[in-house]
Amino acid sequence: MPPPETKRRDFRNFLQSVQYAVEGFWAAVRHEPSFREDLLFVAILTPFAIILPVNAVSTAVMIASLLLIVIAELLNSAIEWTIDDISLAKRPFAKRAKDMGSAAVFIAYINCIAVWAIILYANWHRIAQLEFLRWPPPFLP
Repeated sequence: MPPPETKRRDFRNFLQSVQYAVEGFWAAVRHEPSFREDLLFVAILTPFAIILPVNAVSTAVMIASLLLIVIAELLNSAIEWTIDDISLAKRPFAKRAKDMGSAAVFIAYINCIAVWAIILYANWHRIAQLEFLRWPPPFLP
């Protein structure tokens, strides 16, 4: 048996991978209402994560918890499209796989809520004083 072919790893291959990723993103935007809703959720909450008076690590964790929802939704959509492409017949294993994908999205939302609640609770003394709304911000001269 001949050895398996190794994949080409060069800059053109990297650019091709980026192109596939961008195509996948736009396919999800065009064809998945749930994905669009998740993006709206992320777009609304990301500015709050940035302006809230929390440290940089907390901001990064808050944004990461939002992006995890989008990642889970993309994987869930990929599972659903693949199963539907194979067959539209009702099959118990297909339903189980789709339900597990939906559960992953649900857990990503629960994770996001927990992360945000913990960070907001830990920093409530500064948030309640509306410190982040003062102008000019402390980093400007």
